[in-house]
Amino acid sequence: MTNAPKFTTLGCRLNAYETEAMKELSQQAGLGNAVVINTCAVTAEAVRKARQEIRRLRRENPDARLIVTGCAAQTEPETFAAMDEVDAIIGNTEKMRPETWNGLASNFIGETEKVQVDDIMSVTETAGHLIDGFGTRSRAYVQVQNGCDHRCTFCIIPYGRGNSRSVPAGVVVDQIKRLVDKGYNEVVLTGVDLTSWGADLPAQPKLGDLVMRILKLVPDLARLRISSIDSIEVDENLMQSIATEPRLMPHLHLSLQHGDDLILKRMKRRHLRDDAIRFSEEARKLRPEMTFGADIIAGFPTETEAHFENSLKLVQDCDLTWLHVFPYSKREGTPAAKIPSQVNGNDIKSRAARLRAAGDAQVAKHLASQVGQIHNILMENSRMGRTEQFTEVVFNADQPESQIVTAQIIGVSGTQLTA
Repeated sequence: MTNAPKFTTLGCRLNAYETEAMKELSQQAGLGNAVVINTCAVTAEAVRKARQEIRRLRRENPDARLIVTGCAAQTEPETFAAMDEVDAIIGNTEKMRPETWNGLASNFIGETEKVQVDDIMSVTETAGHLIDGFGTRSRAYVQVQNGCDHRCTFCIIPYGRGNSRSVPAGVVVDQIKRLVDKGYNEVVLTGVDLTSWGADLPAQPKLGDLVMRILKLVPDLARLRISSIDSIEVDENLMQSIATEPRLMPHLHLSLQHGDDLILKRMKRRHLRDDAIRFSEEARKLRPEMTFGADIIAGFPTETEAHFENSLKLVQDCDLTWLHVFPYSKREGTPAAKIPSQVNGNDIKSRAARLRAAGDAQVAKHLASQVGQIHNILMENSRMGRTEQFTEVVFNADQPESQIVTAQIIGVSGTQLTA
């Protein structure tokens, strides 16, 4: 096939995974001379960036058919249908269906079918299209869950992704076996609300059950990671895996969002500040080398300086290392956007900056503590790999790519370790 479609991805790791699946589907369908943009809807700024990117892509590809998909296309298709640059809008369910791409390739949709976006809330199955090996040659990502049943007041994502749906354990295990047979040494389980995995399956298994099953049935898998989790939903088997399974990596990214109980309640989160601290202490007791990343929002409506100080203090109290700081962005269609006491934009910026500075200090502390230690490092390329805690390590001599090498940490360079 000549003139294969060009793809642009905005947003999360799951979007990037699904872009790889769409590339395969469009290739199988024989779609040519098209530009596809996979959008994000997490903030109003993300939608603005999507519109900006669409205009840029149209300027650079004046003769191509421009197709918009992803969460922003799902949540506000009318926004993109009104853009002259756009030829087609397809929803998050439709983008994973072979028949969608076959239709686009065989007879490009006319004006009446410009928008193909169904009600995402009616979807009951995860996408059946699995891809083997998205990521680097060393690490593969496996989508085991999609959607979310929770309704945090700041979040539009359930309306872009639908309710929670899980991939059955047997399907996940079979895919991971294939990845290991292809030479992958590390697999990362991904999803929108990963700790809700299993709630919609027969017998309602938990994420910990899936982790134990993978490690038992795929003995040749060297390293298993789990991506962002909701600590309040962590089950006993997952805690047992943290304590007893060295192949489960000691790095967890926590969806915390804030450090003040009143703000957490206004966000409609299901945990309190003490729950987060208790979980991090327990996990570190079970696995002393455990490191944590976390999502924290600065400037949520009604947040006072005292509320914010509790978030800042949480960085120390949970001993967080890798922070993802989000300045609050008003998102139309969410309950938080209607709260009258919105925080001043300059205050939001300065609070986000202070959180990032606290995160930088935590990274520096973590890096300094690793000097002199021996680590097993998965090489992403010939000169850079990652420790089990996901810390980057650079080498001054070539190493075998995609292999795990053992080395002593001799120093720190910026935000990387040196070996």
